[in-house]
Amino acid sequence: MQSLTPSSSGINLKSLIRTKIQSNRVNPIRPVIRCVYRFDAANAAVNTGTANTNSAGHVGGSRADWQSSCAILASKVVSQQQNAEKSGGAGNITAVNGHKATMDLDLVPIDNQPKPLTITDLSPAPMHGAQLRVAYQGVPGAYSEAAAGKAYPKCEAIPCDQFEVAFQAVELWIADRAVLPVENSLGGSIHRNYDLLLRHRLHIVGEVQLPVHHCLLALPGVRKEYLNRVISHPQALAQCELTLTKLGLNVTREAVDDTAGAAEYIASNNLRDTAAIASARAADLYGLHILAEGIQDDSSNVTRFVMLAREPIIPRTDRPFKTSIVFAHDKGTSVLFKVLSAFAFRNISLTKIESRPHRNRPIRLVDDANVGTAKHFEYMFYVDFEASMADVRAQNALAEVQEFTSFLRVLGSYPMDMTPWCPSPPFYPLPPP
Repeated sequence: MQSLTPSSSGINLKSLIRTKIQSNRVNPIRPVIRCVYRFDAANAAVNTGTANTNSAGHVGGSRADWQSSCAILASKVVSQQQNAEKSGGAGNITAVNGHKATMDLDLVPIDNQPKPLTITDLSPAPMHGAQLRVAYQGVPGAYSEAAAGKAYPKCEAIPCDQFEVAFQAVELWIADRAVLPVENSLGGSIHRNYDLLLRHRLHIVGEVQLPVHHCLLALPGVRKEYLNRVISHPQALAQCELTLTKLGLNVTREAVDDTAGAAEYIASNNLRDTAAIASARAADLYGLHILAEGIQDDSSNVTRFVMLAREPIIPRTDRPFKTSIVFAHDKGTSVLFKVLSAFAFRNISLTKIESRPHRNRPIRLVDDANVGTAKHFEYMFYVDFEASMADVRAQNALAEVQEFTSFLRVLGSYPMDMTPWCPSPPFYPLPPP
C-alpha cells in the first residue's frame, strides 16, 4: 500500500483506508501502511465539511480527530510488534506517529473476521462466569464469597465492606457482577438489599441458592466454658439461637457486619473469651478451631442470592425463568388483590412477595367527615413470579398490572436456580482441642 499522507488534493485518510479494506475482502492482499505525523491545516479545512456531514465514515478535519486516528493505528502497531517479537518476524512499516517500526501491520485480518453475535452470547447461562470480577459483601470466607464461586466458577471475587459498595462497584465498572443475599429460609428477607435494588439501576441476571452450614469458632485451646460472648452477623445469630442455648452458652450475643469478619476480628485481636459463628472455610483462613459444627437451628437452612449486572439478559423460554418486579400505587394496598389476580388468572405462580415502606411518601392521609382522619403507611411491593418476560402470559399480566399501579419496574427476568439441594448435616459438638 502506498504511503497515506495528507496532501493538497484533499485525500481523506480514513475513507481511503476503508476503500482499501473493502477491496481486500474481494482480493486479499497483505497491506503495509505507513502513517506520517505531519498536520496540514489547509487539507484539514477541506475535510472539515466532509467530517461533519458523515462523521461515521471519515476522518475529522480537526487536529484532535487526526491525532485520534493515528493513535488507533499506533496501538495496532504496538500489538502487532509484540506478536512479531515473539515469533521473530519482521516487516516493512517505516514510521507510525513518528516512531520507527520494523514489522508488518495487518489492517484487517481477512481470515480472522469477527463472528456475529448469537442469542447464546447475549443470554448466557448462570455458569458462564470464568474470568469475571464478582463483588460480594464481607471478607474472604463469607458465605457470599461461596455463593459468588457457585454462581461464577473461577471468577475473581472482590470483597466489599457494605452491600451498597458492592452495588457501586458494578456501576463504576470495578466489578462485572455482584452476588448479594436477598432472603434466608430462617431469618427471612434481607431488607437492606431490597431497598438498594430500587435505589440502583442494576439488573438481576440470575439467582443461586446456598445451603448455610454454621460453625462455632474460637482460638485454638479455647473451650466453650471460657466464652463470655458470641459474635456474628445478626442473621447468623438468629439462625443459631436455640442451638447456642443447648450448648449452655448463656453469653452475650453481639452483631457485626458479617460472619467471616467476626472470625477475622477474633484472630486479629487474640480474643480468648469470644467465639464466632461462621463457616468452616473461615476457620481455615483465620486459624480458628471449630468447637461445634452445624449449629443452625434448622438443617434446611438456605440463603438465596441474586446476581446483578449493569445490563439485563435477554429472556428465553427454553428453560425455567423467574421475573422480579416492584410496584406501588397511590391508593396503598387496596389494589394488591387486583394485581395478584392478574397472575392468578393466567396460572402464573408467585414465589415471593415483600412489602417495604415507600420512602418518598411514607404516610397517606384519608379524610372522612364522619369518622375523622385516618393515617395509613404507603408501601412498595416486590414480587417474584415463575415466568419469563419472553412468555406472552407474563407480558399480558404486567400490562394489566400497569393499569392498577402508579409505578412499575422490572428488576430482572433470569434463569431459576435448578441445581440439586441437600440439607446440611445435623448439629454435633466436637471434642475439645
